Formats: sequence, C-alpha cells, structure tokens
Amino acid sequence: MTTASGRESMKQGNMIFRTEGLTKIYGEGPAAVNALRGVDLEISAGEIVVLLGPSGSGKSTLLNILGGLDKASGGRVWFRDQELTAMSDRQITAYRRENVGFVFQFYNLMPGLSARENIELVTVYARHPLDADEALALVGLADRASHFPAQLSGGEQQRIAIARAVARQPDALFCDEPTGALDSATGRGVLKMLRDVNQRLGSTILIVTHAAATAQMADRVIHFADGQIREVARNATKLDPEQIEW
Repeated sequence: MTTASGRESMKQGNMIFRTEGLTKIYGEGPAAVNALRGVDLEISAGEIVVLLGPSGSGKSTLLNILGGLDKASGGRVWFRDQELTAMSDRQITAYRRENVGFVFQFYNLMPGLSARENIELVTVYARHPLDADEALALVGLADRASHFPAQLSGGEQQRIAIARAVARQPDALFCDEPTGALDSATGRGVLKMLRDVNQRLGSTILIVTHAAATAQMADRVIHFADGQIREVARNATKLDPEQIEW
C-alpha cells in the first residue's frame, strides 16, 4: 500500500525500504504456512514505524526479511537502490553488518562481558562506529559501563542492547517486541531511548509489537493480519513515549 506521502518521499529519493509482492511460505504441501501474502510496502528514511498485529500475522517475518535474517519466498525487496532479494549470502551478511541493527525482546547480552565490552564486541567491523562509552551515554547508562548483565535490571539490559545496536550507527534499527519483557514504566523508558536514537542519529526505526498503545509514538502504523497489510495510518500528532499508557 503506497500513501501519498510515501510517493512524495520516493520522488525525493528518500525511500529506504520498498517491497513488491513479498511472500514467505514456511513448509510444503498441506502443512505449508503462508506467513506473508503479497506485501507491498514503502518506508521513508528517518521514519518511526510501528508494525501492529496479532501473533502469526506476519509482522516479525517482514522485519526479519527486511533485516536480512530471512529470505523471501517470492516478490522483491529493496534497501535504497539495492535489491536485497538479488543478493548473495555474502552480500546479505555485509548488509546486516553495515546497515542495520537489531533489538529483541530478550537482550542476548554476553553474560561474561561488561556493558562496555558487549558493545565493543559488535563494533569491530563497523565502518564508523560510535565509541562504546558514547553509545552508553546515548541511552543514559554511562555509569554502568563496567557492570555485567547480571548486575543490571531488565530495563537497563534492554538499554545496553539498544546501545549495542546503535553503536554501529545503522541506517535502520529493527526492534521485535522490545518492551515485551518489561513493566510499563520501564517499557516507556525504552521507547524513549528509541525515539532519542531516531532524533539524534537519524536512524529509521521499525518496531514490531502487540501493544497497540506503542503506535501513538510512531510516524506511521502498519496493521497486519493473515500475512497482509490491512491498514496504514499516519499519526497527525505523536505522543511522547513517557505519555503512553498500556
């Protein structure tokens, strides 16, 4: 589905992701699952986009294909002027390393490494990484640099995961249920961190969530059901993450 604003962005050369007829099928024969059914989508650089829908609706599958973690069964996907669906495995690996970052529901921090070391681990091959301490300051945890994950709260661990993802200064940050394991107050703090990353680094932010209230902080909300986009809505007025209730 292409909005008028999306068409205008494309004219300006500001489109970061585009899909045409995107499909994803898991399995074969009668047991096959159609996770995506012909998705057409455009996302502009610098947007905050929330992908909303029930479990199994296809939103995480879309995120994984855009992020180069999974391959489409059919259709085409572009990152700027590069066709992801035509890339080799080696090219996709380079794309993931150089252009995108990931934040998941569970933090996936290395327990034997400090917060600073967890960040430094992923910046070795980055083109223009942030200093680990700068990334920690960005998420408000400069004073936790030497702490190990077990010494941090769940919200602090998620903020370290965000710092790790943004330290490579990615063009796009993919967040799959980033507040799913957190209480509402801590979750609002994490959403604020994502908003700040968008504003300070200009990264495009895609957030997959079941929490409908999260949509209030987005530029656009894409509603998924049965592997298809059912509705695309633009927020005329966005809420500050700290005002969101769920």
